[in-house]
Amino acid sequence: MGESVRGRRRAARIAAVAAGVVAGLGVLFVVLLTLPGFVVDHDLAGDHVAAAERLSAVNNVRTTLLQAVGGGVVLFGAYATWRQLRVSQEGLNATREGHVTDRFSRAVEQLGSEKLDVRIGGIYALWRIADHSGRDHEAVVSIMAAYLRTHLPWPPLDPAAPAAEVSVNAVRPLETRAADAQAALTCLGVLGQERAPGWLNVSFTDLRRADCDGLWLGGVNLDGTCLEAASVYRVDLSGVSLIAANLRHAELGTSVLRQARCLEADLRGARLVKADLGGADLSGADLREANLRKARAHGAVLAGADLRAADLRGCDLGGADLRQARLEGALASDLTVWPTGFDAHAAGVVLAADPGAEPDNPLPAAAITRQAPPLASS
Repeated sequence: MGESVRGRRRAARIAAVAAGVVAGLGVLFVVLLTLPGFVVDHDLAGDHVAAAERLSAVNNVRTTLLQAVGGGVVLFGAYATWRQLRVSQEGLNATREGHVTDRFSRAVEQLGSEKLDVRIGGIYALWRIADHSGRDHEAVVSIMAAYLRTHLPWPPLDPAAPAAEVSVNAVRPLETRAADAQAALTCLGVLGQERAPGWLNVSFTDLRRADCDGLWLGGVNLDGTCLEAASVYRVDLSGVSLIAANLRHAELGTSVLRQARCLEADLRGARLVKADLGGADLSGADLREANLRKARAHGAVLAGADLRAADLRGCDLGGADLRQARLEGALASDLTVWPTGFDAHAAGVVLAADPGAEPDNPLPAAAITRQAPPLASS
C-alpha cells in the first residue's frame, strides 16, 4: 500500500510538471504571436507603412524575442548544471569526511594494541591522514605528543625500561628499544613544519638516544625531558622550552635554538658546533665540557651558567650576558667574540689555536650509537 501511495504521488508530481511545461509553452506562444505586433505599432506611432515592411518588422521583433528566450534557457541550464555539480561535490565531501573519520578512529584504536607492528601501523595511518586532511593535522600532532608522554615517561615507570641511573652507553637507541615511540617522534617532528603556533607538551619524556635529526620541534615544551646522547642534528628548536632538561652528550650541531629557554639544563659534554643560540636563555645551565666551536650565541643569556672546560673556539658571544658565569679552563681562540669589555683572561679562559673549519656531521644520527666518553665533571 505504501508503494502505491508513493507511486500516485510521483505520478501527480510528473503530471503537475507536465502541466506547468504545457502552460509555459502556451504563454510563450501567445507572447510570440501577439507581442511583436504591439511593439511595431507602438514604434510606428500611427504612421502607415506597407504591409510587407510591417510583417518584416514584426518578424524581426519575434526573432529577437526568440533569441532572448533561448539565451535565458541556456543560462538557466548552466545554473542548473552548476547547482547539480555543487550538490554532488557537497555529497562527495561529506562521504570523504566520513571515510576520514572512520580511518581516524581505526588508527587511534591501533595505538592501544599490544602488538608493536599494529601500533606503528596506527601511527603511520594517522600521519597519512594528517598529510591529506588539514582539519586533522593539529589533532594528529597532539596525539603523537600524548603518545610519547604516556609511553615514555621520565623518569621511567616501566620496570622493563632502562632505569634513570643506568649509564647511557647501556641504553639502546630509541628506534630499537621503542620503535613505535621513535615513529611517533618522527611524525610529530615532520608535521611540526606546518603546525599552528602554540605550546605542544612533550615534557618529562624519556628520549635517550632518540633520532631527531632534521625535525621541526620549534615551540615544543620539552621541560624535564631526557635527551641524553640523542641526535638532534640540524633541528629547528626555535623557541623551544628545555628547562631542566638532560642533554648530556647530545648532538646539537647546526641546530637552531634561537630564543630557546634552556634554564638549568644539563648540557655537559653536548656538541653544539655551529649551533644558532641567538637570544637563547641558558641561565644556570651546566655546559661543562660542551663543544660550542663556531656556535652563534650573540645576545644569549648565560648568567650563572657553568662553562668550565667548554670549547668556545670561534664562538660568537658578542652581546651575551655572562654575569656570574664560570669559565675557568674554557678554551677560546683569537676568533672567539666576547661581549664588549669582557676580560676573558681574568675569567680563567685558556687561549688555544683555532681548529679551523668545522666539517658537517658525516653520518646520520651518529650520536645515538656513539659511546659517550666519561665526563670529568660528573
